[in-house]
Amino acid sequence: MSDPTGAGAPVTDEEIFTGHEGGKLSVAATRPISSPRDLSIAYTPGVAKVSRAIAEDAAKAKRYTWADRLVVVVSDGTAVLGLGDIGASASLPVMEGKSVLFKTFGGLDSIPLVLDTTDVDEIVETLVRLRPSYGAVNLEDVSAPRCFELEDKLKEALDCPVMHDDQHGTAIVTLAALRGANLVLDRAIADQRVVVSGAGAAGVACARILQEAGIGDVTVLDSRGIIHPGRDGLNPIKARLASTTNKAGLQGGLAEALEGADVFLGLSGATIDETLLGRMAGGGIVFALSNPDPEVHPDVAARYASIVATGRSDFPNQINNVLAFPGVFRGALDSGARAITEGMKLAAAEAIVSVAMDDLGPDRIVPSPLDPRVAPEVAAAVAKAAEADGVTD
Repeated sequence: MSDPTGAGAPVTDEEIFTGHEGGKLSVAATRPISSPRDLSIAYTPGVAKVSRAIAEDAAKAKRYTWADRLVVVVSDGTAVLGLGDIGASASLPVMEGKSVLFKTFGGLDSIPLVLDTTDVDEIVETLVRLRPSYGAVNLEDVSAPRCFELEDKLKEALDCPVMHDDQHGTAIVTLAALRGANLVLDRAIADQRVVVSGAGAAGVACARILQEAGIGDVTVLDSRGIIHPGRDGLNPIKARLASTTNKAGLQGGLAEALEGADVFLGLSGATIDETLLGRMAGGGIVFALSNPDPEVHPDVAARYASIVATGRSDFPNQINNVLAFPGVFRGALDSGARAITEGMKLAAAEAIVSVAMDDLGPDRIVPSPLDPRVAPEVAAAVAKAAEADGVTD
């Protein structure tokens, strides 16, 4: 039997550990040094001329160093994959992997930077002091709600693109997948109500981008149920969500939220009772994105929904952040953007869908993460949006 996902045989522990031995990154020279002349150009005495030129005009660092094209992947190790707060050192293999993906799919140099502090102000101060050494910040695996404060403070403190990928990368690809699913089903997102299970980093960002894209309504739940204005104990982030979501004024839990809903978006890590999906409107859409275990098995979800997606590579319709972040950062850096705007994120989602247009189907609502067309298309769309939004130099 053929393998529609292309995942192949299960990966063994030996393969995994061998693949990480010694790390997954190295530094490669872009100029050969094979003669005294080469040495005098690349290092002393020639390099002194370049340093003097930059000292006189700091803008020349963009041309004569790698900093303007370098992404730092920053984490404090507090929300790593499905492992939780495992600390900076244990998060490093993940950040190395992210840097490999930046290079492979976006053609961007990237270094992992894991910090042995969870203090937001200390992280901001560290990155401010390091600012001459890099061109953009990819925040990764920082726990909520601290991640919202950290991203906001970094955007204010730095004059370069900053994006928390767990929030916005997930949101971009989720929106792309929802647009793809609706194209397959010939429906409009403006007519739909989406139930978002999970109010962490990804859940909040997905709710926001869906609203920006013109979704009919969004109902968001956390571990205590539906988020609504009258509920006690809402933090500022959830209070803001309560004021803009849940137009129907629903209260209760998942059963009440799913009644008549068109889309279920799982971002909570909690297993749900499959029968609750039967409360949804007919021919619904289920995105069960928790990893490694979806909220409901896709084969089970398919009994109730017309289109099902997960975050896993061994099932069709993988919603994977690698479809977004390499192209988003490439486009931002190509255009000289000082920030990543909502318009740039929406443009990225549209570009992802455009790559899959030729063969959209129930089992292909987004392109494969390995499709080489994705990052260039996303980068071009993001660069154009950056110029339109007025954030380029």
